Amino acid sequence: MFTNRVTQLLNIDYPILQAGMVWASGWRLASAVSNAGGLGIIGAGSMYPVVLDEHIKKCKVATNKPFAVNLPLLYADIEKHIEVILQNKINVVVTSAGNPAAYTSLLKKEGIKVLHVVSSKHFAQKAENAGCDAVIAEGFEAGGHNGREETTTMVLVPLVCSALRIPVIAAGGIATGRQMLACMVLGAEGVQIGSRFVASNEASSHQKFKNEVINSGEGDTVLTLKELVPVRIMKNNFYEELVQAKKRNASAKELENLLGKGRAKKGMFEGDLIEGELEIGQVSALLKDIKPAADIIKEIWLQFNEALNKPLK
Repeated sequence: MFTNRVTQLLNIDYPILQAGMVWASGWRLASAVSNAGGLGIIGAGSMYPVVLDEHIKKCKVATNKPFAVNLPLLYADIEKHIEVILQNKINVVVTSAGNPAAYTSLLKKEGIKVLHVVSSKHFAQKAENAGCDAVIAEGFEAGGHNGREETTTMVLVPLVCSALRIPVIAAGGIATGRQMLACMVLGAEGVQIGSRFVASNEASSHQKFKNEVINSGEGDTVLTLKELVPVRIMKNNFYEELVQAKKRNASAKELENLLGKGRAKKGMFEGDLIEGELEIGQVSALLKDIKPAADIIKEIWLQFNEALNKPLK
């Protein structure tokens, strides 16, 4: 049995967290990851409070293992989401995309362990000062909303680890056990993985999107929309519209109108690969198959141990 501060904090078998990705991380995926020994996370960012409540209740039926809720702080109805979390007695919350000081003390008063996603050493220190139990240091390779600094995971993880006393979990560009080991060597005590779990049977994202992910290659994703909130997406017709808009010096308001509402849902959940926003990480270039989440956990852990025990040449 592997034990460190992350496994002890979260009461899990393996220091592997499944990211709470919008339109992909419902109760089926979260429960499957938790049942396999990792920490499954329900992504509240794409859910109305009533939908989040439904997913939490179904997840509790599907697993007796710990699971968490990811709570993007920039979304509307944040107080209602927190109310649902408290009513359902969730033990772990992962906050992101906002100031950790806003709700950490409230959650911790209720006995909830709080992890916060950061993209810089500065924000990591703020999270520790706010009372977070651990931070998730996410490099700009990651899919979805991202940091403006464009700091890679290889640089960010040791920067954050050198500055904090609380555990650091690495994220961004991780899909294999060898990559996990590299992050642990840099000082992380666990990993959060997103894109690899998008390409799983249990992910709630559309099959067309999953297929697009495993058929993608190097350079097929890009970090864009820094004028609004930086996000890494796949290149498609929607992205080309953004490129043309920027060439004519479109204002932030024009870009916001072009993005519109429901663009991510259209792409990732409804399978519109042309006009949808397709959020995925750079590591999608390494993904070649779709498989059960439990098999992904087993594969990563096997690769991790093989790499750990392989002598250097």
